[in-house]
Amino acid sequence: MTGKELLQELGGPSSKIVFEKLYGTGGAEDGKKRYHRLIEGLLSEDAFPVGTFPETTGDLRLFTAAGRTELGGNHTDHNRGRVVAASIQLDQAAVAAPRSDGRIFFRSSGYPDVVVDLTGPGGVQDLRPRENERGTTEALIRGIAAEFFAQGAAVKGFTINADSTVLPGSGLSSSAAVEVLFGRVIDNLYNRNRCSALEIAQIGQRAENIYFGKPCGLMDQTACAYGGAVAIDFADPLNPMVKQVDVDLDSAGYVLCVVNTRGSHADLTADYAAITGEMGAVASYFGKGALRECDEEAVEARAADIRAQFGDRALLRALHFFDENQRALDMHSTLEKLKSAQSPASKQALMAAYLKLVNESGDSSWEFLQNVYSPKNVKEQGIAVALAFTRDFLKAETSVPGACRVHGGGFAGTIQAYIPVTAMESYRKLMDGIFGPHSVTALRIRNVGAEELIL
Repeated sequence: MTGKELLQELGGPSSKIVFEKLYGTGGAEDGKKRYHRLIEGLLSEDAFPVGTFPETTGDLRLFTAAGRTELGGNHTDHNRGRVVAASIQLDQAAVAAPRSDGRIFFRSSGYPDVVVDLTGPGGVQDLRPRENERGTTEALIRGIAAEFFAQGAAVKGFTINADSTVLPGSGLSSSAAVEVLFGRVIDNLYNRNRCSALEIAQIGQRAENIYFGKPCGLMDQTACAYGGAVAIDFADPLNPMVKQVDVDLDSAGYVLCVVNTRGSHADLTADYAAITGEMGAVASYFGKGALRECDEEAVEARAADIRAQFGDRALLRALHFFDENQRALDMHSTLEKLKSAQSPASKQALMAAYLKLVNESGDSSWEFLQNVYSPKNVKEQGIAVALAFTRDFLKAETSVPGACRVHGGGFAGTIQAYIPVTAMESYRKLMDGIFGPHSVTALRIRNVGAEELIL
C-alpha cells in the first residue's frame, strides 16, 4: 500500500482488533498513533537525507517484533537446558518498504541512523563479515541478509522507520527484537514469507554469533519470534523443541512486571562469561560438552574433586543448572494444567504452585548461580535490594501469594515480580521510592511475536 492508503487503513474499524491484540484494550489507541507517526515520518520530505528513500510513494508495510520476558530457566539455555519465556507488548514497531538498490536504511527513534550497502565493487553483493562492523547494528543487518542470500533469496535494499518500547539493558531482549524484525522484513519482502518463527530466530542467532561477535544462545530470539508463552527444550540446539502454552495472569489476579534497578551493565562481560565457563568446566570434567549431558548424581558424587579443581562456585552453578532445568519443566507442566483447570479452587492451587516454582528459581539464582550482583563491585547490589524489599512486601502487604526472581542475565538490571492486582499501586510506590520514578513496568504477554501487520 501507499502511505496514504495505510493511513486510511489505520483509521478503519479492523485496525482496532489488530492493535488490541498487540497492546491490549488500554494501549491500542497509543499503538495506532505510534504507527501513524512512523508512516508520516517516511512520507515527510525532511525525514530522510536526500536520495536515501526515493520510494516513499511505493509499497509501505507494517511490522512488529516483540520483546520477551524469561519466566523460568535462568542460565540454562547455553548448556542445552530448558526454559520458559514469553513475548510481551513492548516491541519494535516498524514501517518498511523495499528499495530498488542494495542499500538498507534503518532509523529507530532515539538512535543514530544505520546505513548498510550490500553491494561491493561492480555492483556484486558483498555479504562477508567485516571486522570494523563487529558489535554494531550494521553487522546484524549484513549477517541476516547473508543468511537469506545463502538460502537463495534475492535480497535487495529496504528502508525501515522504527520505534522501540523494549527497555534497553532490562533483560527484555531489545537486541533480539531487532534481529527478528530484520529477519521477518527480509523474509516477507524478498523470500515469499517462507520462514517459520524458529527459522527467523536461528537466522538472528547466527548473525549475532558470526557477524556481531557475541556467542549468544537461542532463547531470546525464539521467544521474540514466536508470540505467547513458549517452553523451549535445547537438548538438540540445532533443532530445539518449542511448545506454546496459554498464560492468562489477568484472570488469575496478578500483574507480571519488571523492576529496573538502574544498575550499570558496564564491565559485566566477564561475569556473564564466568557462568558459561564454570558450567562448561564441570561438563568437560565428565567429557561432555554441556551439563545437559551429565548425570546429576555423578556430579554430586564427585563434588570434592570438582571443588578442588574448579572451585565451589562452579559446583554450585552446576547444581543450579540441574535444579533449574527440572524446574522449567515443572513450570511448563503447571501452566498446562492451569490452562485446563475448571474449578476456582483448582486454579488457585495451581497458581500458588506455579508461584512457588518462580520463587524457588529466584532463590537458586541468588544462592547457587550467584548472579544478583557482581563480585567486582559489592557496593552495588540493586537486584538483591529489589528482591529483599519485594519479598518483605509480599509477606506484609498481601493476603495471597506472590513471587519474585532475578530476570535475565543478572548482576545488574531488572527483577521480575508477580504482584496481586490489588497491591500493584502500593508496590509501584515502594519501588519508585527506592529506585526512582517509573522503575516498575507492567508486562502483558501477547500472542504476536515477529509478524507483518495486515490491517
